[in-house]
Amino acid sequence: MSISGTAVALPRIGADTHADLAPLQWVVNAFNVAFACFTLVWGSVADAIGRARAFAAGVALYALGSLAGAVAPDVLWLDAARALTGIGGAAIFSCGAAILSTVFDGPARARAFALFGTVAGAGVALGPSLAGVLVQGLGWRWVFALHAAALAFVLLALPAIARAVAAATAAPAGAGTTGGGRIDVPGSALSVLAMALLTTAIVQGSQWGWGSAGVLGLFLGAVAALGVFVAVEHRSAHPMLDLGVLRDRRFLGLCLVPVAASFGFVTVLTYLPSYLTAVTGRGTGSAGLVMLLLTAPVLVLPMLAAKLVSRGVRPLTLVLLSLACLVAGDLALTLLSPSATVLLLAAPMLITGAGMGLSAGLVDGQALALVDPAKAGMAAGFLNTLRLGSEAVAVAVYGSALATALGTRVADGIGAQPGASRAGEVADRAAGGDLTGAAELSGATDHRAFTDFLAHAYDSAFHSVLWGLAAVGALLSVLIAVLLRGSTTRTTA
Repeated sequence: MSISGTAVALPRIGADTHADLAPLQWVVNAFNVAFACFTLVWGSVADAIGRARAFAAGVALYALGSLAGAVAPDVLWLDAARALTGIGGAAIFSCGAAILSTVFDGPARARAFALFGTVAGAGVALGPSLAGVLVQGLGWRWVFALHAAALAFVLLALPAIARAVAAATAAPAGAGTTGGGRIDVPGSALSVLAMALLTTAIVQGSQWGWGSAGVLGLFLGAVAALGVFVAVEHRSAHPMLDLGVLRDRRFLGLCLVPVAASFGFVTVLTYLPSYLTAVTGRGTGSAGLVMLLLTAPVLVLPMLAAKLVSRGVRPLTLVLLSLACLVAGDLALTLLSPSATVLLLAAPMLITGAGMGLSAGLVDGQALALVDPAKAGMAAGFLNTLRLGSEAVAVAVYGSALATALGTRVADGIGAQPGASRAGEVADRAAGGDLTGAAELSGATDHRAFTDFLAHAYDSAFHSVLWGLAAVGALLSVLIAVLLRGSTTRTTA
C-alpha cells in the first residue's frame, strides 16, 4: 500500500502543503529510492546481527517514519519521513523473507511463501482504493497513520517471531539467527551509493532528459561505484554480497523472474488505468473496477500454486508457465481499442495477472532454498534489490517510451499549427492521461477534434509499447529457461 497507494494522496498533499512538483514527486520517490538502496544492505546486516533483531529494527523505523509522515508540517519533512520509512521497509521485506525461509520447511514453507505473495498482491491491488477512501473521508495524513497503526501490531508480535526463529536455528531467544558475522561497512556504503545514483538517474530521467549531462553523469557514477563495489567484495573477508552465490545459474535465473514481472505486469498495472480513462472514456471508478481483472489473479493464484506444488507439480513448471502468461498477456492486450468492452478486456488482463500471481511468493521460496541458510538474508536482499530496481527501471522506461511514441504522433498531427513548438509538452501531458489539458496546451482551435486525435494517438503509442514489453518478456523468458535448464530441484517452497 505504501508503494501503490501513496500516489493517490499526492494531489491533496500538494494542495495542503503548497508544494512544487519536484518535492511532491519525492513523496513517492524517496520511499522507492531508499527501499531499493537498503534492501541488499539489510539482508547482509540480518545475517550478521540476527534476522529477528534486524526485522525488529526495520519495523521500528517503518512505524517511526509513518508516524512522522502523518504529522509532517511541510513536504520536505514528509520527504524525509518517507525516506526513513523506505529504509525500514527494506528491512521488513528482506529480513521477513529470510525469516520465513528459516522458520518454515517443506509444505509449510510453500504455504508461508504463498501467503507472503498473496498479501503483497492484496496491498498492490487494494492499496490505491483504500488510500483513496482515507484521503477522501479523513485526509491524506491518515494514509500514513494507518501504516503506523498496522506496524504497531507487528511490534507486539516481535517476541513470538524471535522465539520462532531461535527455535528453528537453535540460537538463544532474541538472537534471531546464530548471527555473529561482521557488517561489511565499505561494501554497504558502495552498494547504497551505486543504487542511489542509479535510481535517482531513473527517477529524474523523464524530467531532466535521458541524454542530459546530469542523468548521464548519474549513470556513469553508478557504474563506477558498482565496479568498485565488486572489487571490494572480491577482497572482503566478510562481504555483504557473496559473489559466489551468483555463480549458481538456478538462483540467478529465479532472481530474474521478478524482473520479467516488472516489465510484463508492473508497467501495465501502472499505466493501464490512464489508458482506460483517456482512451476508452471510462471514469476513474469504473477503471478501478476493471483493474480488478488484472489484480484478482495475484490474490488467488499464489495459494493455488502452493497447493499444486504440494500435490507434486514441479515448482519450476509453474515459474515457466508464469513467464509464458506474462508474454501472452502483453500480446493479448494489443487487442485493446477505444471501444473495447469489459468482456474483451477480461482475458488479456486475467492472463497477465496470472503471470504475476503464479510466481508471487513461489519464486522467493525457490530461490532461497538454493542458498546456504546462513546466507538467506543476503540472498533475499539481492533478490528484492533486483525486484525493486527492475520495477523502477521498467516503469521509467515504459513511461519514456510511451511519451516518445506519442510525441512522434502528436508532432505529425500538429504539423504547422501554432502549437507545434509545444509538441513535447503536449505529448507529456497526454501520456499522463490528461487529454483535455493536452488539447488546450496544443493551441488547437477545435479542442474536441484534437482530443479525439490524441485518444487515437495514445492508443497507437500504447500498442507499440506493448509489443516492446512482450519482446522484453520473451527475451527474459528464454534467458531464464536456459539458466534453469536441467534443474531437477523439487523444493516445496
